[in-house]
Amino acid sequence: MSKKIPEFKNEDEEREFWATHDSTEYIDWKKSKRVTLPNLKPSVKKISLRLPESMLEELKLLANKKDVPYQSLLKIFLAERIEKELETGGNNLQVSTCFFCGESSANSESLAEVGMYGDVRRKQTFTGTNTTYSKRTV
Repeated sequence: MSKKIPEFKNEDEEREFWATHDSTEYIDWKKSKRVTLPNLKPSVKKISLRLPESMLEELKLLANKKDVPYQSLLKIFLAERIEKELETGGNNLQVSTCFFCGESSANSESLAEVGMYGDVRRKQTFTGTNTTYSKRTV
């Protein structure tokens, strides 16, 4: 049985509590479900980015074909590439070595299912930002 989550006076108190306690003692993560928060607006930060003029012109051309602002298309491209780079799984076996001996190549028998919770993903789409909270297994 899970412990009862205490009532908190403010976010700082809650943040301090979770920094020193294991959430698995309070929440049964095996029962968690994927949640999509389509109206959540992520915080944004303005940056300056230098691009070759030819790349910028090609980006504007693609954006025009899709009838979206080129800045939005650039965010979509970046989000897709970041998501692809963060993906994990079977491909890691090709370059992995044994955790214990450090010599032998890893194989499918050495895989371990490890539930990862609290993964929040924000994906730019043509209609806005889709946010998902999900369980991932690596």
